[in-house]
Amino acid sequence: MASTTTSGTSATSRRAALTDPGYQAYVILRTGFTVAPVLFGLDKFTNLLVDWPAYLAPWIDDIVPGSAQAVMYAVGVIEIVAGVVVGIAPRFGGWLVAGWLAGIIVNLLTLSGYYDVALRDFGLLLGAVALARLARRYHGTRS
Repeated sequence: MASTTTSGTSATSRRAALTDPGYQAYVILRTGFTVAPVLFGLDKFTNLLVDWPAYLAPWIDDIVPGSAQAVMYAVGVIEIVAGVVVGIAPRFGGWLVAGWLAGIIVNLLTLSGYYDVALRDFGLLLGAVALARLARRYHGTRS
């Protein structure tokens, strides 16, 4: 009889967590910041969405070895790893993605014509910070 009560209590607490708007926001952000970096990282190897090397500021291309496409391969690996880290450890991964987005913003602000993308990435940076903050409360809560 005690196991039935424990199971019922667990189901009730799960249902309560799923109705909490804060928890819902956490799950949405965690899912988005897990999936999006992985997909964008994979696209760095195929350039299906866009010609990624065109988004690399010339001054960065000048200081890193290899071609702009080689840099994008490294960027792709970093983005895939960042997405996986968000999925596993969102309290750390949220800050990792926020820092990565800050670097992308600096790159875009020094590359004329991409200010709109930099502004969008600033919004994403705020979302990544919100995820890291929400993860302090909700990470480990079972859904």
